[in-house]
Amino acid sequence: MTLLDLTPPKQLASRLQGLPVAIIGAGPIGLATAANLADRGIDFVLLEAGDRIADSIEHWGHIRLFSPWKHLVDPVSKRLLAETGWQEPPADSLPTGAELVRDFLIPLADLPAIAARTRLGVTVTDVSREGMDRTRTKGRAQAPFLLRVSTADGVEELTARAVIDASGTYRTPNSLGSSGLDPLGLAEVADLVSPAMPDVLGRERDTFAGRHTVVVGAGHSAANTLLNLAALADEAPGTRISWVIRNAKAVRVTTSPDDELQARASIGARVDALVASGRIEVVDRFEIVRLARTGEGEASGLRITGRRGDGLETLEADRVVNATGFRPNLGMLREIRLELDDIVEAPRRLAPLIDPNVHSCGTVAPHGFAELTQPERDFFIVGMKSYGRAPTFLLATGYEQVRSVTAWLAGDAAAARNVELSLPATGVCSSGAASTAEGSAASSCCS
Repeated sequence: MTLLDLTPPKQLASRLQGLPVAIIGAGPIGLATAANLADRGIDFVLLEAGDRIADSIEHWGHIRLFSPWKHLVDPVSKRLLAETGWQEPPADSLPTGAELVRDFLIPLADLPAIAARTRLGVTVTDVSREGMDRTRTKGRAQAPFLLRVSTADGVEELTARAVIDASGTYRTPNSLGSSGLDPLGLAEVADLVSPAMPDVLGRERDTFAGRHTVVVGAGHSAANTLLNLAALADEAPGTRISWVIRNAKAVRVTTSPDDELQARASIGARVDALVASGRIEVVDRFEIVRLARTGEGEASGLRITGRRGDGLETLEADRVVNATGFRPNLGMLREIRLELDDIVEAPRRLAPLIDPNVHSCGTVAPHGFAELTQPERDFFIVGMKSYGRAPTFLLATGYEQVRSVTAWLAGDAAAARNVELSLPATGVCSSGAASTAEGSAASSCCS
């Protein structure tokens, strides 16, 4: 393991003087990073690939979060917003993703200190050091970071004194194949595969109504979609639902009944009831190996071939939802020196604290710059991306990460090391559903 330099910066090298900190991603964690840097008087540039802030959240904005508002607002951001007269939503209410964006993230992004430093429609494709690939060592820490970005006007390069990667993982889902590789034939049917948490009761209703959908995945993104599809089936005759999992049971869907996030605790029982009633067909121990198109035009569907036991079986469907989770985009960091866990692809010192085989959202220990520090000085991965492939992330965790990291960049070692965090106890990471006739609240994504 590389010996890391955990001493805070005292004086910037001459080549770094006057350069901003580059933040990748203008979601909740990226914006909280911007707020913390602005609060400490550190210059920055906030780069967002989408044409709007929190673009990824807008794709699943119909989903209601597990966590109430009191766990969703960064403390520094809250203080800066309060100075403008902003009113915090009721602490115990559960917002949808769209409400989180509307009522917190947009007002935060509109603060002059942040808005003036935000660039939308800017995709970071590569991060390196100016004049240095990853093999060069001498003078490395004194060289500016070089970010290559793609915009509507073409490709350009930016320099920065430090980089905080808060780009998340929503744009890089896990594969439908249990091997980690895309199933054979995926390219031929890509138009019939939906990303996690589609809006089946809203803007995408016509895609799913009266059709057979196969939901692949054993976590709460899958459970959210199953519950919403069941609600759709009540309204649209002919709507069929199959649930494909590679294990014998989807154990991550069920949480303890004393889960402090009650919206999260109920989802397992609700899905189990739909399965028991026959409204959801479970296909367990099924490992997808090949996809093929059936029919033509509007009658197109899929044939899903999977390994089950000692042989192969096939399923026929109109649509597949990939709810297999997410993974970090590490290709953009090829020239950065990283220490990542071999299994979950999280920073090596953080990985044991978030291992999904051991920890739920509520049992992750407080952590900050020390666990996130990389061999590449002044480069940090934060937020959901810092968890690699582990699904145990909470926004409150990310807010404490960036508070600690920004304190370290400011040279405030005491504040950087004083990491504290109080999380809601018990359970897993996310769930969701539309409101049902019994009055259950829609909920998902413990972020």
